[in-house]
Amino acid sequence: MTTQPDDYIATRKHVRAFLDRAILDAEAKSETESAIYDSVKQKLIESDACLVAHYYVDPKIQQLAEETNGLVADSLEMARFGARASAPRLIVAGVSFMGETAKILSPTKRVYMPTLEATCSLDVGCPENDFRAFCDLHPDREVVVYANTSAAVKARADWVVTSSIAVDLISTLAMKGKKLIWAPDRYLGRFVQKQTGADMLIWDSACVVHEEFRLHDLDALQLVYPEAGLLVHPESPEEMIERADAVGSTTQLIDAAVRFQNPSFIVATDKGIFYKMQQQVPEKLLISAPTRGAGGTCQSCAHCPWMAMNRLSGIERLLDDWPESCEVLVDLKLAAQAMKPLTRMLEFKAS
Repeated sequence: MTTQPDDYIATRKHVRAFLDRAILDAEAKSETESAIYDSVKQKLIESDACLVAHYYVDPKIQQLAEETNGLVADSLEMARFGARASAPRLIVAGVSFMGETAKILSPTKRVYMPTLEATCSLDVGCPENDFRAFCDLHPDREVVVYANTSAAVKARADWVVTSSIAVDLISTLAMKGKKLIWAPDRYLGRFVQKQTGADMLIWDSACVVHEEFRLHDLDALQLVYPEAGLLVHPESPEEMIERADAVGSTTQLIDAAVRFQNPSFIVATDKGIFYKMQQQVPEKLLISAPTRGAGGTCQSCAHCPWMAMNRLSGIERLLDDWPESCEVLVDLKLAAQAMKPLTRMLEFKAS
């Protein structure tokens, strides 16, 4: 009979004790988070507020919106829902341009965000003064801006679009012979231009999440999952778009996962989308597309750092105190100017 040395037995006991503590800590953390969630949910139900959440925020916040008669959606549907909602207060779980858009479309409502510091690289990459100066150099062109821009940039635009309607809207304008300025995402702009043949001057900016999706390691991943479909958001680099089985907005990618028969999907967009996508295809395997990761300059690794700033604790603070520091305010004159292209966006129907 073989006996183990005393130091081996001691090590095994130490490891077992460590694992036991880790399990207990994880269980305690889970119970704490569950208690916080239940508390926030009850406060939200009892409040006069409605929660609108983007697909990219924490799954727990998406669940909270679902369970309290709020909405989880892309930015276009968030805007539409917020304008229709009867609640006098809106809580927008997303990034700053979404809060601004909600306030512009619902001027009589009070709009709050868990933190006003949650911005967007596309918004930051298109400063108002620089963009106005650029537009002024090309007065013969209509200005189309992506929803991921500030209220001030929207106010300079003729049209606002989201990724879900960009191709249809630009195609309509191109058929009318319009020459266009597009801002700010260069990858989405090039995709739209290629699809429509439109005469477009394209602003040079990008999303820190989607820009990191590259072919690096994708070949190896597709060897492991040869039957997986590749779903790509059009804010991604062209090399990814060319390889994709489906290219589209967040909602369109979820629809593609339902529509296609593949048993699994490699998904090139923020991994926050997995919560809602998995609801629609519970039997399918969802895999995050590889970024440049540790071998590159990954700034996000498939998750927006600003979307991650939306936390349950921030929503609880809103429901407890409604702090002024979290209320979204937009200058009335600026809001009136931005309202025009936003209304066009909401009223647009593809021909």
